[in-house]
Amino acid sequence: MLKIIVFLAIGALILTVFKARTAIAADTDTIKTSEGPLTIGFVGHGSVYFEFKGITIQVDPFSEVGDYSVLPKADMVLITHEHYDHLDLKALALTTKPGAPIVTNPAAGAQVSGAKIMKNGDKLTLKGINIEAVPAYNMVHKRPDGEFFHPQGVGNGYVLTFGDKRVYVAGDTEDIPEMAALSGIDIAFIPVNLPYTMDPEMAVHATKLLKAKILYPYHTGDTDMVKLAALLKKAAPETDVHIRPMQ
Repeated sequence: MLKIIVFLAIGALILTVFKARTAIAADTDTIKTSEGPLTIGFVGHGSVYFEFKGITIQVDPFSEVGDYSVLPKADMVLITHEHYDHLDLKALALTTKPGAPIVTNPAAGAQVSGAKIMKNGDKLTLKGINIEAVPAYNMVHKRPDGEFFHPQGVGNGYVLTFGDKRVYVAGDTEDIPEMAALSGIDIAFIPVNLPYTMDPEMAVHATKLLKAKILYPYHTGDTDMVKLAALLKKAAPETDVHIRPMQ
């Protein structure tokens, strides 16, 4: 039975899209794995982090939603793509430990000295964590000039393996057919933020393709989360949906 776990206060639903946080620690969840606990930190927008076996992985650190001078320092950073709210050099400098690897798509790698560049389909093991770079792109939503917000073959999503748990961080994408090939996903982060990524109906379709056990909508912008939760409860009852303040 679907459990819609809502951690949002009413006021959080009407926060501006990029409201900076100065909290010493982000909200967290802890998930059991075969190799110990996985802690997930929810910073905001497209920014999350993972703590596992003494390693901290920051994903798309963005200084407009988190104070990276006080958030956990990164032993590894993953950048999904080069847009300013995902590749923030200020946040990157604040959070990255000396010598920590920074994994990026090719376009972001051109801006980050020493980046470990991954293209769609690449696999890499760093600090004992298996990382897969997977496609992230638009098929529908375009800029006024007709260009897709996220063209195919440019940005990455990432699948990370923590013990027996596979975690999918989708990056900026729509409900692309490649999601159906991502087998064994335990936890998924999918963006729901028009016009750049998915609308609620697309998010429902993505959830059904992924068949993840736990879903975290993120990068949510002004999306009606009550509507999204209701749609998911009806269409994907096998998935536990956790709503966090991830505008």
